[in-house]
Amino acid sequence: MTATDSPAAVESQTGLLLLRSMLRIRRFEERVGQLKATGEILGSVHLYIGQEGVASGMCSVLRADDYISSTHRGHGHVLAKGGSMSASMAELYGKEEGYCRGKGGSMHIADLSLGIIGANGVVGAGIPIAAGAALSAQLRGTDQVSVAFFGDGGSNQGTFGETLNLSSIWSLPLILVCENNGYTELMPTETITAGIIADRAIGYNMPSHRVNGNDVMVMRAVAEEAVARARAGLGPTLIEAKTYRIQDHSEGLNEIVTIPRDKEEVDEWRTKDPIEAFRVRLLEQGMDEAELARVDQEALAEVEQAVEYGRNGKMPDAAAAFTDVWFGEPTSAAAATGLLS
Repeated sequence: MTATDSPAAVESQTGLLLLRSMLRIRRFEERVGQLKATGEILGSVHLYIGQEGVASGMCSVLRADDYISSTHRGHGHVLAKGGSMSASMAELYGKEEGYCRGKGGSMHIADLSLGIIGANGVVGAGIPIAAGAALSAQLRGTDQVSVAFFGDGGSNQGTFGETLNLSSIWSLPLILVCENNGYTELMPTETITAGIIADRAIGYNMPSHRVNGNDVMVMRAVAEEAVARARAGLGPTLIEAKTYRIQDHSEGLNEIVTIPRDKEEVDEWRTKDPIEAFRVRLLEQGMDEAELARVDQEALAEVEQAVEYGRNGKMPDAAAAFTDVWFGEPTSAAAATGLLS
């Protein structure tokens, strides 16, 4: 297990690419939180605010044809992989123009054209799915890689250990990224997770890294190493990215239960904000403040366009409830109903 140092210098185009990625996620999530609070967006919403450095750093070294699997907190992964804000927002609004025609909602966004094989509301369920995509690439003889994003809670699921084992013995081109944000839903991670998650790779003869996930350049560096290893046919890598979830587990949850988090702890982590730290770093290296501000304004404008797209979208027809459900779709709602009787 190694901890990667942050590269001393950031090339300007790389810096702008990473800042743009993180700001697109942050501004999207902030707006979603507002829409959820006013009741314009319904259903459970789990925001990625504070963790942007992990997805942006990892996805910055992936190709469009590489795969990622995601979690219930998946908006950031989708956008970092190049996903559409508009299609994502329309999905949150439940509109026909959404990624899953309004049927998946916040926790089930997918875009196979970008290798986004799906967010997943079941904890740890995306891990073996990403392994399956990696096995597919291996069998087809491509150099595609697959990335499984999951949380610290997901590391306690049986799917995690099973996937570590299979991916190691089969040398799958798989990268397992554990976003350890300090909390498994409402419980502090150390109260329910034994040991260091990255150390679990030792028993499976697999390299691992435990890194500062709030440093986007650290994430990019360790991602480059893991991706190069996977493309070369040398097998999987486990990355434990230490980060922090600034928002509640899900929006509105504090109206139902008391969140056992200390305000001072949250405030301390706000000082470690991955976006602000990176912005300061770019300024110190001589990048133009106006250019960095322009990147932020572009993200804000894109979000507002996405909101209007979602608001103006079409509600799915009731009969569409029976499509996209089975392989080999029934020809009518009546036939689908018959299958359930």
